[in-house]
Amino acid sequence: MPAQPVICTALVLAAGRAQRFGSDKRLARLPSGHTLLATALARAFDHFADVHVVLRPGDDAQHLGIDPRAHIVRAEQAALGMGASLATGVTALLQTQAQAVAVLLADMPWIAPGSLQTLCRQASAAHIVLPQYQGQRGHPVIFGRAFWPALAQLQGDQGGRQVILDNPHACITVAVDDAGVVLDVDVPQALGLPMGH
Repeated sequence: MPAQPVICTALVLAAGRAQRFGSDKRLARLPSGHTLLATALARAFDHFADVHVVLRPGDDAQHLGIDPRAHIVRAEQAALGMGASLATGVTALLQTQAQAVAVLLADMPWIAPGSLQTLCRQASAAHIVLPQYQGQRGHPVIFGRAFWPALAQLQGDQGGRQVILDNPHACITVAVDDAGVVLDVDVPQALGLPMGH
């Protein structure tokens, strides 16, 4: 009997302010015509049965074009930074059966499907799975359930970095031939990046 695959859920962080972008980048259009956030969510739904998306308190999910299948999590402290959003999202997952969570950023639409499959195969409750492209660490990071209590305590803008640093023994680095794991959209000019670039 092969081991049952770990139940891995997706957590899409979409509550940032994106000051450098100059407008709500979640609604920025990619060359495909789809918005940045819709593209990130569609990629998540291709690979995960369960997708949660973290929004700011006043966000209109319909206006943002969020897939109705997504579970909406409101980050009341979103203005404090990514750590606060991640903590809120992970806290909401504690009541699920998932054993691992893939933390996806709404402004990273170019992650290849194969990379998500490769990372998810390594997921377990006791490990942190990190993609690496040409020596550079990227996203998504998959946190096993053992690390959720620490993530739920995060504050400010540090994200999950400290949890990774505190648990080197539990980290599995997976090399992928996919620049999408390190490419994000900080400025409008980045939207023109070709998919394979």
